Amino acid sequence: MNLEQGPPGIDVTVPSVARIYDYLLGGKDNFAVDRAAAEKLIELTPNAREGVRSNRRFIRRAVTLMAEKGIRQFLDIGAGLPTQENVHEVALRAAPGSRVVYVDNDPIVLTHGRALLADNATTIVVDGDLRDPEGILGDPRINEHLDLSRPVGLLMVAVLHFIPDAGSIVATLRDRLAPGSAMALSHLSYGDLDEEKIREGRELYKSTSAAGVTPRTHAELLRFFDGFDLVEPGLVVTEDWRPEPDEPRLPRIPGVDGYAGVGLLP
Repeated sequence: MNLEQGPPGIDVTVPSVARIYDYLLGGKDNFAVDRAAAEKLIELTPNAREGVRSNRRFIRRAVTLMAEKGIRQFLDIGAGLPTQENVHEVALRAAPGSRVVYVDNDPIVLTHGRALLADNATTIVVDGDLRDPEGILGDPRINEHLDLSRPVGLLMVAVLHFIPDAGSIVATLRDRLAPGSAMALSHLSYGDLDEEKIREGRELYKSTSAAGVTPRTHAELLRFFDGFDLVEPGLVVTEDWRPEPDEPRLPRIPGVDGYAGVGLLP
């Protein structure tokens, strides 16, 4: 198959945020339109590649922590294309027998994820949209695979900034989590970008599958953790969330900020 032609049903003229992310990570599941958008993003915010790498490291650290807290079920919403150190790989390494659900609305994410996990009985990939949290929570496939009456590790990594009314969505999901659950999220903030670059960035994302982006301040992001007990060190720059002692640090390059944190539900 010629990847640039795209599989049936895929509009290769519209950049996909999942495929842009894949390109920034060094992946190959992307099209020319995604690569062009990603290069424009790097021009606007030179730390874009470091930001997505920080997010992958955060996923590993957060899932490991959740497993250490006894969580054996994981719900990753806005999962993106499969890459290294996916949630199911980290969870199964830390706690064999863990069950994982990936949720995404990108057709290529769904196709690749299902192909990769066809023989993995502990992990499924479900089509769903974070903008419809009730639809996700009520999905029979998810409820068959996970027991939502027991603790769940909810992950929303680098996805909430694509949703203007994210606060109500987070609250809906939180209110359905069982005590002992955990929530991990990372999110874009403004960093040291000037007003013109922020405007250009917003215009860029309007042309993508996400149709926009909403960076938030540290104070705004803290409100997502209402009802949770924030795990130390709190809501911090993504790369600073529980770095491992022998882990080389990513370089600090000017651009947007990314914040990350994990909360435990009493």
